[in-house]
Amino acid sequence: MTISGTYPMLFAFFDEANNLRRDTITRQIDAALSVGSAGIAVLGLGTEVAKLSRGEREQLIDWTINDVGGRVPVAVTISEGNVPDMIASAKAARAAGAAWLILQPPRPPISGSQLVEFFGKVADAVDCPIGIQNAPEFLGVGLTAAELVQLNRQHPNVVVAKAESTALQVGELIDELAGCMKVFNGRAGFELTDNYRAGVDGMIPGVETIDLQVGVEKAMRAGDEAEADRLYRLMLPAVGFAMQGLGQFVLYGKLIAALRLGIEPSSNRLPSNIASRRGIAWAQRYAAELGPLPV
Repeated sequence: MTISGTYPMLFAFFDEANNLRRDTITRQIDAALSVGSAGIAVLGLGTEVAKLSRGEREQLIDWTINDVGGRVPVAVTISEGNVPDMIASAKAARAAGAAWLILQPPRPPISGSQLVEFFGKVADAVDCPIGIQNAPEFLGVGLTAAELVQLNRQHPNVVVAKAESTALQVGELIDELAGCMKVFNGRAGFELTDNYRAGVDGMIPGVETIDLQVGVEKAMRAGDEAEADRLYRLMLPAVGFAMQGLGQFVLYGKLIAALRLGIEPSSNRLPSNIASRRGIAWAQRYAAELGPLPV
């Protein structure tokens, strides 16, 4: 399996009774695969994983694996506070059919050497490729490039670094890793064309602009930077509006996704930002400008 390309991170949609909505997973996956996404990702920051119970996380994994049906690889983010729970969750996701896993660091922050040991124990316990969510800007903890190299050398199945950084910072990380690990970025696809110019192997954005995200990727792979820049300019206003912090992204990015998918918007699961009348109107404007996502 080659790990590369665009893997949209699924949103978690909630009903008025605060339950996960099954149909929204199917709709997001259908839209993402219809435009050529290389894979599907679930249980990341965009899925509001910190608000989900263990049972809900397992439910989302099962729904995602079932709906994808083996058509593309599924990457599952694993987030637990200690090694035994992380290993248990990693093994469960792998048994459910996850092709590869992305490990989030525990909070509160621990040192780099402790993180290397923490991630290494989990990596040794599962038989699949491992990515490391290295996003100190959002999580408050991360590894240096040297520590990532050390982790890869000691545990060869640790093969992906998942950043949440500027394209310039990601370019520096790619240079320092010198090919020992693949590098993905996120941030809703902000600076998308420059991320590919920096050398990313793929992106993990949201679903709200997935058609344009994949279009940019394909154009950049084909060497058509002018077309990639044109497509990026179409998505940039919506991305710039949504990507003003994680709380705003899961509120308004998810609302734009719902409007483009033709589904009812999500109820909020607290703690959450609360949509304003102006924010809703702007999200509606961006969704209308982008048009419906395909079925």
